[in-house]
Amino acid sequence: MVVVRLFFATFLFATILLCAGRAEAHFNLNQNVRIHHVSHSEDGLDVYLRLPMPYLVAELVGTEGPDGLPKPAPYTYNQIEDGVLMHYLDQAALHKDPTGLARIAENGLVLSIDGHRQTPEIVSIRLHPLGQEPGFATLNEARSALAPRDVFPINEEIYVGEVMVDVHLRFVTGEVGAYSLSYTSYPGLPGQDDTANLILDYNGQDVRTYRARGLMHTPVEISGSATAAVSTFFAEGIRHILEGPDHVLFVLCMIIGALNLHSLLARVTGFTLGHTVTLILGFFGFAPSGAWFIPTVELAIALSIIYAAAMAVWPPEKGHGDLKTFAITSGIGLLHGFGFSFMLHQILRIDAPNVWHSLLAFNVGVEVGQIMIVLLVWPLVLLLRKQPGRIWVGSRTVVAACASLVAMVWVVERAEFFLWPLV
Repeated sequence: MVVVRLFFATFLFATILLCAGRAEAHFNLNQNVRIHHVSHSEDGLDVYLRLPMPYLVAELVGTEGPDGLPKPAPYTYNQIEDGVLMHYLDQAALHKDPTGLARIAENGLVLSIDGHRQTPEIVSIRLHPLGQEPGFATLNEARSALAPRDVFPINEEIYVGEVMVDVHLRFVTGEVGAYSLSYTSYPGLPGQDDTANLILDYNGQDVRTYRARGLMHTPVEISGSATAAVSTFFAEGIRHILEGPDHVLFVLCMIIGALNLHSLLARVTGFTLGHTVTLILGFFGFAPSGAWFIPTVELAIALSIIYAAAMAVWPPEKGHGDLKTFAITSGIGLLHGFGFSFMLHQILRIDAPNVWHSLLAFNVGVEVGQIMIVLLVWPLVLLLRKQPGRIWVGSRTVVAACASLVAMVWVVERAEFFLWPLV
């Protein structure tokens, strides 16, 4: 019994840690997506890379000088605004030597063939204000974005965190079958561990889409295998639900509130059906596009955890209870599905190659992650139910109460979006 109680305490403590605040960093990161288009030819590989500028320069900030400011990173300058250190794009330096910035990108990216790092040629570089960048979902869009034009289209001051960088690198290696991509850089940015990396490999008529999370210090192996490519989205689906504390808490409350295996299946099936529907609808754009919608969904997800915790403590009566629970969890699953789709749509456009394969693999991964939680918790629930009634009721109540407290914190945080205009 001590072990079981310790499990629940550890589970909740880990969840709370996941919700802890982010560490401070030199640069704001307003976007954390990196896209790589890799085109094969008889001469070698062409890599078209898009990434936010902070990934290139954040770790290059120098030590503090006599004026109290750190030495600016290349292609930036610093200013103090309202007591806060801000970093701006140095457009004069950029126009004088844009290749230098591309060289920073080249130094951070590692393309290896048979374990040997390859040295690229720099073909071109373009910068865009965040939100005004041209499309980059397909190889043709990437080539168009890097076509000859001004290296940066505006003249007014702009924060480094609001600049996207496109770079075209050419690796003259001869024909290539398999290779790997990784990075050596460590920018020290908030949110960098959640970086969404998308790699699209174009080899003849075949297009393979790979997905990786984080800074990609571990190489991503590109072999041309369709199974290997799809498996990266499958793994991301599992990771997304297991590392999403709001999703984990909701599934946990569903499990401890189930009266029996039949009730558990009704809850899990309803949730699966609901979030599958809206994951697909949200990804393909069948959802409101107003700025209010995503914060509303996030707030509703937090409230759904409190509701699920209440259902766990006061489960519906037998008879039509399972049908009612199925309907409720299906509705709540609709909310969580939008949460999944927002993340996926960030990195995978509707017109991206193999979009259905990737979307299906991601959704299956989400289901497997959910099943893993069920397989872990349900045997412990059955064990607790064999103990005297007060032990099970007390344990269930404590878990539900802790989940509610965490969710209430999220409710307060997420409600600020709607309250700040009134302050």
